[in-house]
Amino acid sequence: QVQLVESGGGVVQAGGSLRLSCAASGRTNSGYGMGWFRQAPGKEREFVATANWATSSTVYSDSVKGRFTISRDNAKNTVYLQMNSLKPEDTAVYYCAARRGGMAWASVHYDYWGQGTQVTVSS
Repeated sequence: QVQLVESGGGVVQAGGSLRLSCAASGRTNSGYGMGWFRQAPGKEREFVATANWATSSTVYSDSVKGRFTISRDNAKNTVYLQMNSLKPEDTAVYYCAARRGGMAWASVHYDYWGQGTQVTVSS
């Protein structure tokens, strides 16, 4: 069993930055694929970023590419999402997720989810 706890959300002005954290407990290792998703009010959950630590591969959605970076700290068993140049359209609840195996950008392929953290970007 894997537990994921997100933190780091908040309110920021457009153009600002935030770093989200996802602390993982339980059986996680380099074979797990990790992902970040977000869901804005009235919209479906959408893919943001994913990583396979075994291959050091990352994939980002077009809407965040060049602005967001997914990374991890092995010692802390924590995954991060660094968000720069934030825009009002980035406002959403952000979720981290884990899956056995490699990267995936469809939420149905993930086995474990955190509770989410709210990010609000004001204009």
